Amino acid sequence: MVDADMLIPRPRLSTPGVGSFEITPSTRIAADAPSEPVRLYLQQTLRGSTGLPVRDADRSEDAGISLRVDESDDTLLAGPGDDRAESFRLTVDGDHVEVVGGGPAGVFYGVQAVLQLLPADVYRKGRVGTGPWTIPAQQVEDAPAFAWRGVMLDVARHFRTKAEVLRVIDQLAAHRVNRLHFHLTEDQGWRIEIRKYPRLTEIGSWRAESQVGAHVEGPDGILRPDGFDGRPHGGYYTQDDIREIVAYASDRFVTVVPEIETPGHVRAALAAYPELGVHPESPVDVWTEWGIADDVLNADDATISFFKDVLDEVVELFPSAYIGIGGDECPKVQWETDPRTQERIRELGLADEEQLQAWIIGQLAAHVESHGRRAFGWDEILEGGTLSPSATVLSWRGLQGAVTAARRGHDVISVPDDQAYLDYRQSDLPNEPIPVSIVLTVDDVFAFDPVPTSLTEAERAHVIGGQGNMWTEHVDTVRKLDYQLFPRVAALAEALWSADVAGPRDLDDFRGRLVEHLARLEAMGIEYRHEAGPFPWQERPGVPGRPHSREERAAYIDAVTANIAD
Repeated sequence: MVDADMLIPRPRLSTPGVGSFEITPSTRIAADAPSEPVRLYLQQTLRGSTGLPVRDADRSEDAGISLRVDESDDTLLAGPGDDRAESFRLTVDGDHVEVVGGGPAGVFYGVQAVLQLLPADVYRKGRVGTGPWTIPAQQVEDAPAFAWRGVMLDVARHFRTKAEVLRVIDQLAAHRVNRLHFHLTEDQGWRIEIRKYPRLTEIGSWRAESQVGAHVEGPDGILRPDGFDGRPHGGYYTQDDIREIVAYASDRFVTVVPEIETPGHVRAALAAYPELGVHPESPVDVWTEWGIADDVLNADDATISFFKDVLDEVVELFPSAYIGIGGDECPKVQWETDPRTQERIRELGLADEEQLQAWIIGQLAAHVESHGRRAFGWDEILEGGTLSPSATVLSWRGLQGAVTAARRGHDVISVPDDQAYLDYRQSDLPNEPIPVSIVLTVDDVFAFDPVPTSLTEAERAHVIGGQGNMWTEHVDTVRKLDYQLFPRVAALAEALWSADVAGPRDLDDFRGRLVEHLARLEAMGIEYRHEAGPFPWQERPGVPGRPHSREERAAYIDAVTANIAD
């Protein structure tokens, strides 16, 4: 049997009891109305793996397992901002299992603790063994350290089918990760149906082929792709697909947060509608390379209106309070050399191209806010002008963006690349399959702290959480996705749920619990990276032009964040 000392994330409080509770053919589940979706989830999970009926109970007195919400229970541990919606108390004795949550999400997270306390085979889709399916007697009390506990999934570089996205949502939910940041558009593909502009998916969702490996330096000193795979790649989600993904995630208390990139990383949109670009007379294709295309949006009123129309449909599909509008890595070379753009800068009374980008972001952020939502973007949105007070900043180039944004009164989601980029390589071994940037191990992710130490107590309140980013230039299969995500997502979940509120972080303790947790990952069918090292895939060179040591990265980050440092 597994006790609470082996849970991931680690709970704040756990007290062992005497005996155990066994799920048998006669076990029934009762739930109050707010917890009914959680009962369905638990029944479906248990029925598949145990083969037991786990029927409904009409009254909690007749149930072996009871689930209920008690919003007035101030004895539940408090989460961030004294909120108890995600808090829970799990009590197990020889006769009964009770989960009490401050809200339905709290009940759901209590159920995740119940599942971890059962044998790992409970995560299988079909019946494997006959049990016994026992839970050791104990009481567990827990609440999250941060409200935003996220993973970003890039489906633009390499498309993931709807079924694959639903699988990722299940994985996140099992780890109490409550945000899926859905990166839907890029230079390399447009992945969401916009009914007003059908060519975005008719043309923008497919590219002719994909770059393989890194850029390499030729005899002339110019970096070029090492090669291409020669295979068309693409796909997109219909609006019904999006509704299904959002509903599926909602049942698992994962909020899907969309992102539409602007004003850079837009070549797929320009391939579909050339008039949106700076050079409509020179049509472009959906980009087949990795990196950053120079092609950007123009600043015409018609282009701004186009993307407002896009955002109207996005807002209708996603109930998330946050809508992403991009803002990162926008090249300025086309604006700098284009007479029409220079005239537009003067017409708007702006000083330069940095302020032009800020103006575009400001127009789209205001439109998002007109729908009662909040815009969020990468830390470049801090550059070039005044940012809407309600805008939220994703700090990715280290934590300088988090410091600047918090001091200016903006909420912050921390996602520093050196602590939370899940596409980064996991060792210095020559056959590490994804050879991107610096090494980021499970231990590194476990140490992730979203809150910069230099902030005051008032400023710290603006850091609403953090996330890990899963970029997919070099991740073209689900197997590689599993390999990059796990077990690092388990470490990320603990960093964002437990942080330091469950006591000082103890890496040795986490690693001991992770050994137990790997059996759960295996039962889920997750092909995680083993501690011994990577699978014997073909060695590939590193990616030139990006830092490959922490010293190089420090110098690089100092340079690229110079415009946002206070």
